[in-house]
Amino acid sequence: MHFLIRLIAAVTVLMVISGSINISIANNNASANAASNYSPTPKKTTADSTYTIKSLVSFANKHLHIPYRSGGTSKRGFDCSGFVRYCFDKWNIALPHSSAAQAEHGETIKLDDAKPGDLIFFKGESAKSSRIGHVGIITEVAPGYVKFIHSAFKGGIRYDLLNATYYSKRFVAVRRLVGR
Repeated sequence: MHFLIRLIAAVTVLMVISGSINISIANNNASANAASNYSPTPKKTTADSTYTIKSLVSFANKHLHIPYRSGGTSKRGFDCSGFVRYCFDKWNIALPHSSAAQAEHGETIKLDDAKPGDLIFFKGESAKSSRIGHVGIITEVAPGYVKFIHSAFKGGIRYDLLNATYYSKRFVAVRRLVGR
């Protein structure tokens, strides 16, 4: 009988460790409380966020030179928001397929506080327009220097700098989706 009880206890422990079942133990002793607080999902830490951001930027960089494709969402070709959506989707961050709609997600960040992994938004074709029409992912930041990767009509997936006249005239906002 003792052998059977030990065997059941061992199998139960293995199932809990593997995450196959959850056990709720209604007991007041400390070990029972620890078992009832078991959670298979770890809490995010700053180190996790930093790793996610570095991985995201590295993943985006691997797609350089893929051609621009209007409405594109795959390695056959991307538009700007399709590329951003594709990259963030790999980290289970769902975004719509529209730069204007993506600008509604995350937290607005001052340009001086921008960091790699943040999204950078621009006006569309006309610098006089107030409508967001383009998005990229910031890859590098230094004082007076912001480099981003995006899918451009001319050149496909490529890097550009915010201080380039074309982009500085059209800059709208920076948004952060991954916490720090």
